[in-house]
Amino acid sequence: MSDVASPPIALPIALDSLDLAALLCSRVCHDVISPVGAIVNGLEVLDDDSDQETQDFALALIRKSAQQASARLQFARLAFGAAGSAGASIDLGDAEQVTKSFLQDDKVQIVWQAPRLLLAKNKVKLLLNLLVIAAASIVRGGTITVSLSDSDGQTAISITAQGPNSRMPPHAVALIAGESATGGIDAHGIQAYYTGLVARASGMAVTLEHAGDTLTISARST
Repeated sequence: MSDVASPPIALPIALDSLDLAALLCSRVCHDVISPVGAIVNGLEVLDDDSDQETQDFALALIRKSAQQASARLQFARLAFGAAGSAGASIDLGDAEQVTKSFLQDDKVQIVWQAPRLLLAKNKVKLLLNLLVIAAASIVRGGTITVSLSDSDGQTAISITAQGPNSRMPPHAVALIAGESATGGIDAHGIQAYYTGLVARASGMAVTLEHAGDTLTISARST
C-alpha cells in the first residue's frame, strides 16, 4: 500500500455576479469597519469624559483611525472598484501611493521599483490584489518588493514578500485558479478568487512560489 496521500480534489467555483458583488462588498466592509468603529469609540469618549489627557487620546485615536479608513477605501476603489471608465488606464504612481498608505506601517516595508507609467486598469487592479495576497503571507511583518515592466503590451509583474515565518496564504493557488475543495467560496476567499478573475480578464498568468521565508508572486502576459 502506498503512503503517498492523494492530492485534494479541486472543483470549479460556481459563483453568479450577484454573489460575487455581495462577497466583495463584505470584504471591503470587513476592512473598513475596524477603523470606523474606533472613530465612533473616540467620539463617545469625547462626549463622556472631559479630562484633557483623555480628550487628547481620543482625538489622536480618531485622527489615526480616519486616516486608516481613508487609506483602505482609496485602495479598495482601485483594487475592486471601477476607478475610471471602461478601458481606462491608471497611473502607477497612484497605485504606489494607495499601496503604501494601506499596507506600509511599522511592521511592513514597501519597496516600490515599478516605473511611473500608465497601465491598463485591469493590470493595475491585478497588481494591487496580488499585493494583498503578498501581505497576507507575512503576518509578522517584513518587506514587500514590487517590480514591473511593460513593453508592447507585454507586462511582467514580480512581487516578493519576505518576513519571519512567512507562509503561503491558505488555498491561494486554487482560488486564483477558480477552484476550491467544495466548489464554493466565502468572504475569506473571495479576494484571491477575484484576483484570478482579474488576471484572466487582463490576459495574465499568475504563479506563486514559497521557499524559506519568501513568497514570490509572478504575473506575465500570456
